[in-house]
Amino acid sequence: MAAANKAVLGPLVGAVDQGTSSTRFLVFNSKTAELLSHHQVELKQEFPKEGWVEQDPKEILNSVYECIEKTCEKLGQLNIDISNIKAIGVSNQRETTVVWDKLTGEPLYNAVAARVSPGPSDPVAVVLSGSSVPAAGTSSVWLDLRTQSTVENLSKRIPGNNNFVKSKTGLPLSTYFSAVKLRWLLDNVRKVQKAVEEERALFGTVDSWLIWCLTGGANGGVHCTDVTNASRTMLFNIHSLEWDKELCDVNWGNGLMEAIRENQFYGSSKKETNNFVSVTVLSCHVYFQCLGDQSAALVGQMCFQDGQAKNTYGTGCFLLCNTGRKCVFSEHGLLTTVAYKLGRDKPVYYALEGSVAIAGAVVRWLRDNLGIIKTSEEIEKLAKEVGTSYGCYFVPAFSGLYAPYWEPSARGIICGLTQFTNRCHIAFAALEAVCFQTREILDAMNRDCGMPLRHLQVDGGMTNNKILMQLQADILYIPVVKPSMPETTALGAAMAAGAAEGVGVWSLDPEDLSAVTVERFEPQINAEESEIRYSTWKKAVMKSMGWVTTQSSESGKNVFIIIATLS
Repeated sequence: MAAANKAVLGPLVGAVDQGTSSTRFLVFNSKTAELLSHHQVELKQEFPKEGWVEQDPKEILNSVYECIEKTCEKLGQLNIDISNIKAIGVSNQRETTVVWDKLTGEPLYNAVAARVSPGPSDPVAVVLSGSSVPAAGTSSVWLDLRTQSTVENLSKRIPGNNNFVKSKTGLPLSTYFSAVKLRWLLDNVRKVQKAVEEERALFGTVDSWLIWCLTGGANGGVHCTDVTNASRTMLFNIHSLEWDKELCDVNWGNGLMEAIRENQFYGSSKKETNNFVSVTVLSCHVYFQCLGDQSAALVGQMCFQDGQAKNTYGTGCFLLCNTGRKCVFSEHGLLTTVAYKLGRDKPVYYALEGSVAIAGAVVRWLRDNLGIIKTSEEIEKLAKEVGTSYGCYFVPAFSGLYAPYWEPSARGIICGLTQFTNRCHIAFAALEAVCFQTREILDAMNRDCGMPLRHLQVDGGMTNNKILMQLQADILYIPVVKPSMPETTALGAAMAAGAAEGVGVWSLDPEDLSAVTVERFEPQINAEESEIRYSTWKKAVMKSMGWVTTQSSESGKNVFIIIATLS
């Protein structure tokens, strides 16, 4: 009788949105794209050493289970039958790397990564660890700088250095990507070395770790990833769409293989009992589809045409421009990456990408380190009070400059201070910094593509800040367009999962896609003022460079790796 009273909504699709600050699970109606319910769990970050940032892979996994369970409870309260969930999309922080034991399911050490994925702009719980060595089973995120000397050692061993890597992967040789984090683990963590020698080690980005656990873990879990995540490891050939043997051989002394499948993954969404609390969340079988977070946002913004671009504002900023079926190699410091491949027999689409290291993170820094605001939302109020930085410029290069500079020696500066400067001006300058950094990336993108962008589509937690959005329109001097549906990353993951082969409950045909209402911000200053502010910002950026030099101290020895066979 109860079943007869359940609301009939047609096929549903879930999405796991796993970022550095939180994990969320959201459920959408595949016919209308309506968000039916969701749940979010905050995650901790640990800082055991200066320049090290980490997270616990088991905490990440348990947060996924909790989010799924709580969301399903909420759906039940809404009288919605969870058996209608036909697929789950997984959107994840891309370069974060986990190494675990395939026999026990235990993380072997810190999952070391290259970047923070943008997520909700909610406060992040921070733990300052006093230990000199990070605890086993944690994962480090993009502000982590421990691999700088690893990069320097690799650059001496790789033929052609950066061009050799970039021509195959679209990426520069940088601490930003998974491969150097894995190299660091192999050189410095005995548990990882031993597991590799005994062929027990599995390597993966966060999507691989989650899907392996969700599909059975040590009891037959599927070890896989997709092309968007694989393209961020610095081991994947974006032309052949395969792991590149030359790169693996050069970097690791033998071939590294991670199981890769290009879309749907089939398995039972049940919680493993291996050192985890046993809770069955979904008793039915579902398909899994993973997409790197920025690719998911591109899909969620429906940027399916050449030249369409989106910028996601979270902990960092990530601007992607769809370049269609051709790889466009940047001459201005941008990355070439796989945008998406929505089906085993579907074509691959590429994108140019620029990353701003510090966006929402600068707001948290003002709150947690300087104490000039009590909540993240307060920065908008302070900035509105003055409406100007009064000549103050803030370059938040806390861990170096990323695109388009790729300058690890840079560090953060606040300049142009006078006796009149107060916390409101600094707050305004912090918001401007996010916009100036986005302008630098967009300028580089326009030069590489040869086609200036007419408007910028935006998403992410920071887009709730109207002062920021108006500043962005003023500094870019083009309209900024914000969709009414804020959950574009999760929506993109759900769309890809619902459209996957074997599922087919979500049509991606343009005529079938739901129309999206938007909020539009038009430039409100003249072009000359915009250019003057931007040129002054660039002077400040130049002054932030050259602060740090790195001494190479890490081992560059070769280690034979067997991670997993290619399925």
